[in-house]
Amino acid sequence: MTDATSATPYYTIGFSESILQHLRRHTADTHAAHLLPYLMPGLRVLDLGCGPGTLSVGLAEAIAPGELYGVDMEQSQVDLATSIAEAGGHDNATFQVGDVTELAFDDDSFDVVHGHSILAHVPDTQAVLTEAQRVLKPGGLVAFREWIFDGSFLAPDFEVIYDAWATLAELITADDGHPNIGRDLKRHLLEAGFTDVMPAASFTSYTTAEDVGYISRVIENWFFSADVRASATAYGVATQQQLDNLEQALKRWISHPGAFGAVAYGEVIAHKPPR
Repeated sequence: MTDATSATPYYTIGFSESILQHLRRHTADTHAAHLLPYLMPGLRVLDLGCGPGTLSVGLAEAIAPGELYGVDMEQSQVDLATSIAEAGGHDNATFQVGDVTELAFDDDSFDVVHGHSILAHVPDTQAVLTEAQRVLKPGGLVAFREWIFDGSFLAPDFEVIYDAWATLAELITADDGHPNIGRDLKRHLLEAGFTDVMPAASFTSYTTAEDVGYISRVIENWFFSADVRASATAYGVATQQQLDNLEQALKRWISHPGAFGAVAYGEVIAHKPPR
């Protein structure tokens, strides 16, 4: 659970190798496509919750020779992102540990602030948006892409797989997160004082046999791990029997020729008002 005295979240999905492999598949092309048309060489961009940096370096490439700064609360992620940037020759990308509710940057210092699946994990949404607006230059652009768990699915469902989404959503909520914040992005940004707010929605889909095998391994290795099972039962969001039933249904789903899954996201582009 989150410490009541701090807006810094407990990261529900953690940093297991299975999760890191999943995050490394995130690229600017696949997970920030709504932002890319607005990027151009020379911009200064801040990536909130950069994780292992595979998405961040794509943004850095799009703005080179402009500067990309990535911030994450976890030192191990900053180290991974730094290694990936160095290996790819992205010398315009810099990564550092930081709190997205108390950014260590000057006012009016970035052209663009970006975040992917970050607002879902931070209890105080407005604190993040306030900081994003503070560090943006007047007229600067903000872009987020966030989960909508209620719109995500695995099909066929076998009558119980939907419960897995609900269980994960309840785990994130128990850690003071927001598993469906993607559908509320327009409201939140308007309330924070942004203008020209343009919401949209998209899916990350798992369609091929390779995709299905991949996402099933992520679910199996993380969602049904001993740690997550312990958290689910401790928070009272699922019993061991319910988790066993879900695990059996997942195995049926993997082997079904019609297996198909998708994660739903809300997206938004908006601007800081000009002076």
